Amino acid sequence: MFVVFCLQVPMAAHKEIQFSETGRSKSVMNGTGNSQGQWGRAWKVDWFSLASVIFLLLFAPFIVYYFIMACDQYSCSLTQPAIDLFTGKARLLDIWNKTPQLTWKAATLYTAWVIFQVVLFMLPDFCHKFLPFYRGGVQEGAVTPAGIVLKYEINGLQAWLITHALWFANAYHFHWFSPTIIFDNWIPLLWCANILGYVVSVFVMIKAYYFPSNSKDCKFTGNFFYDFMMGIEFNPRIGEWFDFKLFFNGRPGIVAWTLINLSYAAKQQELYGQVTNSMILVNVLQAVYVLDFFWNEAWYLKTIDICHDHFGWYLGWGDCVWLPYLYTLQGLYLVYYPVQLATGSAIGILLLGLVGYYIFRMTNHQKDLFRRTDGNCKIWGKKPQYIECSYMSADGSKHYSKLLTSGFWGVARHFNYTGDLMGSLAYCLCCGLEHILPYFYIIYMTILLVHRCIRDEHRCSSKYGKDWKRYIDAVPYRLFPGLF
Repeated sequence: MFVVFCLQVPMAAHKEIQFSETGRSKSVMNGTGNSQGQWGRAWKVDWFSLASVIFLLLFAPFIVYYFIMACDQYSCSLTQPAIDLFTGKARLLDIWNKTPQLTWKAATLYTAWVIFQVVLFMLPDFCHKFLPFYRGGVQEGAVTPAGIVLKYEINGLQAWLITHALWFANAYHFHWFSPTIIFDNWIPLLWCANILGYVVSVFVMIKAYYFPSNSKDCKFTGNFFYDFMMGIEFNPRIGEWFDFKLFFNGRPGIVAWTLINLSYAAKQQELYGQVTNSMILVNVLQAVYVLDFFWNEAWYLKTIDICHDHFGWYLGWGDCVWLPYLYTLQGLYLVYYPVQLATGSAIGILLLGLVGYYIFRMTNHQKDLFRRTDGNCKIWGKKPQYIECSYMSADGSKHYSKLLTSGFWGVARHFNYTGDLMGSLAYCLCCGLEHILPYFYIIYMTILLVHRCIRDEHRCSSKYGKDWKRYIDAVPYRLFPGLF
């Protein structure tokens, strides 16, 4: 079931490795031929899913515009624009006429940015050759519903390091452009991001019909709106290595996340002569999550986005627009309303964010360790407990896996999401309690992750059948032990 607030974009903090399984599964042919796989998005569309899809296609772009416009024209008030429109003090045309339009400067900047990230994406990775414990270079993904295992060039950390090295070299030495350039062109860049999001979404849909990368991993429901949003192709590619899903999930939005925050900090310095401790906290805490994503990019190949989601508007537009514009609202708010936190408050927020990150990272580390060793490891000093399970792929193969029930995964079935929510709350608390706008993130993430729990477990139930029932009996809570 697809619900209204399920629009999600990739980020390490928002991913779950594929259903706690080891990834060392073996397969045997069972003679079923080209039977359909038991996972991936829906083959048929119910009326509620279709209504939700149409709602998001119509209103998600407006939601992003509303938030950015509220900061630009209404001092970050979410209610005042609606009140003015309702009472007749303002018209939609008045608000639109005050909105900065697309400029050639913004178009040039954005085009250069995307091309630069494409170039970095296609480079071979060198970081894994000199960074201990970093898994980069050519890595294998998970088996697809059609039974295919794709290879990926993992080089996101390298791209992030090169990009940020050039950013700081410009800021402190070359001075080619102002560090505030992103903030200064923020709304014109929004139109560029929307154009790219829609162009990519239309292209991959046409590609799925006329030249798919693998026709056996395509799903056609016959409903244009659902197929456009949720995607038809599982792993659309151009050539052997340019993978749309990996590129748009990881670049250019996530690489830009930390640059956007740095530009906000530079603007705060320009306007007020200082960078507040709240802005520093937002930069540091969100940078931790971004770096975690790129350090563990090989792990990301086992997440829901790569293993189960098809590539359509849902990921294409979401990665281009939703992520960079709504995940950075805290920094944007602090440009308009600088907050200097008391020392005790700053330390408390920092600890909340770091503890949340620790829970998130260690939870995923336990699962990754369990998968890589096929259960031959220790978790919390003990041999891990697990449930043996099996599932079918579309090529008729039967695969065997293990569902972990030890460590954090014995506390709750999605305990990494619990740590994620703690980190999300820390971002918002940096902004004080004056406005609701920066708290959109924790509200959205709560709705998103609760829905993802339900959605993912529906897929797990379809994939694993009675084995999944044994798993939820062993680990009865989803997020919060004793509550949910």
